This record gives sequence, structure tokens and C-alpha cells, in this order.
Amino acid sequence: MESHHLVGENVKPGGAVPRRVLQRAIAASAMGNATEWFDYGIYAYGVSYISAALMPGSADEATLLALATFAISFLVRPVGGLFWGPLGDRVGRKTVLAMTILMMAGATFCVGLIPSMDSIGLWAPVLLVVLRMIQGFSTGGEYGGAATFMAEYAPDDRRGFCGSFLEVGTLAGFSFGALLMLGFSLWLGDDTMHAWGWRIPFLVAGPMGIIGMYLRSRMEDTPVFREIEEHGDREASPTVELKDLVVRYWKPLFVMGGLVIALNVVNYTLLSYMPTYLQRRLGLTTDESLAVPIIGMLVMMVLLPFAGALSDRVGRKPMWWFSLVGLFVLVIPLYHVMESGVTGAVLGFLALGLLYVPQLATISATFPAMFPTPVRFAGFAISYNVTTSLFGGTAPAFNSWLIRATGSELVPAYTMMAACAVGAVALIFLIESAGQSLRGTHIPGAEAA
Repeated sequence: MESHHLVGENVKPGGAVPRRVLQRAIAASAMGNATEWFDYGIYAYGVSYISAALMPGSADEATLLALATFAISFLVRPVGGLFWGPLGDRVGRKTVLAMTILMMAGATFCVGLIPSMDSIGLWAPVLLVVLRMIQGFSTGGEYGGAATFMAEYAPDDRRGFCGSFLEVGTLAGFSFGALLMLGFSLWLGDDTMHAWGWRIPFLVAGPMGIIGMYLRSRMEDTPVFREIEEHGDREASPTVELKDLVVRYWKPLFVMGGLVIALNVVNYTLLSYMPTYLQRRLGLTTDESLAVPIIGMLVMMVLLPFAGALSDRVGRKPMWWFSLVGLFVLVIPLYHVMESGVTGAVLGFLALGLLYVPQLATISATFPAMFPTPVRFAGFAISYNVTTSLFGGTAPAFNSWLIRATGSELVPAYTMMAACAVGAVALIFLIESAGQSLRGTHIPGAEAA
């Protein structure tokens, strides 16, 4: 049993933290996630304005360039994961998370300040690319760190429920960004939005980053990390840690990679690309194409805590099997439903969202538990970000390009099916970790498996 001195004054003798401390830890974690996805929301929902203001070429060419620029930030994420992950395992989760949220929010804020292409020419897209790279670099440490921070604070038997609120932050941030862009679009009108209105939502990221840093600065580092710090169980150096990951923990690296392929192809196709798809491919108006995913995401937000709590009872793997198989079987019929009009688009999106919820609700409980504490941050950050850079942020641009190349409007459905098949293979090798302790230097659940 740990002493008060060992795990800090905010931890009870049995290893549990007081309710108020747990709530603050969840809020501090979720705020960074909300800020990250707020950026994705305003970018995805404002891509037509951004492309017109900052990109060269025709409307279609400029949109494709803007989507490609969105993908560029994801290509930098592995570099961020390699930098922030080992750092978080050595100096602590809290320190890294305070830095990443400021960088992330600052980069988003500065996008709103870029002069238009009419004013500075090609420097406009160049500045956008640079800021997206900074955003991607900081995000490389943000999500893995936030999920690890939350998971290491949460009780073992409620980790799924607590972790689901990190994803509530995901959808809340994305929905807030989308609603903000849609609200200004309806209020200011198309001409004003193209002139300057699209910039306002980007500027909101500044205060969000400051609030997030304040919440995180008031927290101690996680009890689990402080235990290995006290016992001297941290890795000797970043180089040794990376070597250990490759030699000793290559299997969970690959298993997580397979699950992340399924997770992110569905995620970015469903959330980021859907407004563009509904407008350009199915012929919905701009406002309709923005409203459909918002309705779906608000419903998903309500269901996430219930799905997280259910995973604490039945396990993470059954939740993932339900989601992967359901999406694989039903995605094409549901895309046909969306083709029928606005009502069909809402119903089809809601059904896809409900099938996706079991994955989304359990990420923050499942992924940190795949690695032992001394390499948890790095293992999560590297595997997650390498896979996300290849198969996540590239999904909108890839889908758009492949639709143009093949002429098939069902390309997003086919990519979802392929990703779910990869995820199902990886899921076979996942160690069930529901209810297992994250403490110590072993993989949670490995002995039981």
C-alpha cells in the first residue's frame, strides 16, 4: 500500500484520488482534446472560405489544396510523438501537456491572422502550411498525453466511464467549432464570411488554450507516474526507451496501429470530410451539409459516457467487435440512405455515428493500458501518431481524390470497410485490460491473458 508521501497529498492511501481531483483531471485532459478538435471543426467546416482566401486555382483545386494542407499537419505528428512521448515519460505528463496545449492553440489562433492571397500572394498558403505543421507537432504529444493523464488518474473499475469524457471533449470541441463557423455563416452571409468572417472562429482558440493551460497547471502529475518516479523505474534515456519499445513492445505498437487505422479512417471520414462530401458529392446546400454532422455529433456526445461505462462491465474488446463488424456490414447501405436527401443524410449519419460510438468511447481507456507505465506516453504517442499521419488526416484528401479518379460516390464507404477489416485483425491480438491496474512496470492484463 502506498504512503501519502509516495503518491502525493491528493491521493488516498488505497491509491484512489478524491472525487474533486478526479473531476479536475478529467476536465484538464478533455480541454486539450476539445481545443485540438475545435481546430479540426472550424477547418473542416470553413474549408470553402479558407481555400478561397488562401489557396490558388479554381474552386475544386483550391479545396483539394486546403484538404491536403489539413493532411500536412498529420504528417508532422509522428515527429511530435517521438519528441513529446519520451519527454512525457521522463519529466512527467503534466509538464508536456502544458506546453502542447499552448502551441496547439497558438497555431490555430495565428491561422486567423494570415493575410489573404490577394494581399501577399503565395506567402499565404506557405504560412498556412507552417502553422499547420506547428499544430501537428504539438498535437503529436497532446492526445497520447491527455489520455494517459486521465487513465492514470481514473479508478481501474471506472476507467472506461472516465475516459469517455475525453471523447466528449473531442465532439464538444468539434461541434463548437462547427457551430461557430455555421453560426457566423448564417449571421454574416457568404460575402462577409469570404471577406473576413471565417477568421473569427480561429481567434477563439487563443482563450481556449489559456483556459486549458490554467486547468493543467493546477494539477499534480498522475499518482501512477509519481510512483515510478519515486522508485526510480523510469527509462534511463529517450534512446533506451525507444530501443525498449521496438525490441520489447513491438507487438502492442502494431496492435494499436491496426486499431488506429480503423478508428481514424472512420473518424476523419465521418467528421472532417462529411460536410465536403454532402455538399460537393450529394448536392446538399452549405448550411444543410454543415448541420447534418452537428446533429449526429450532439447525439453521440450524450451516448459516450453510457458506452464507456458499459465497457467497464463487459470489456473493451466486445465493444470494438460490435463497432467494427457493424460498420463493415452496414456502411454501404447507410451511405445509400444518405443519398436520399436531407432527412436520409441525418438518419444515415446518426446510424454511422451510433456504430462508431463504442470505439470512440473506449479509446482513452484501451490505448494507455497497452503499455507499462515507464514507456506508456511514448508507446501511445508514437504508435498513435505514426498511424494517424498515414491513415487519419489524409482520409479527407484521399477520399476526395479517389472519388474524382473513379467517379464512385461510395469511395468513403469502401475505405471505411477496408479500415474496419484491418482493425478486426488487430483486435484479435489485443489484451483485455478492463478492470486491470495501470500501476507497475508490466503490461496491464498480460499476466491474466
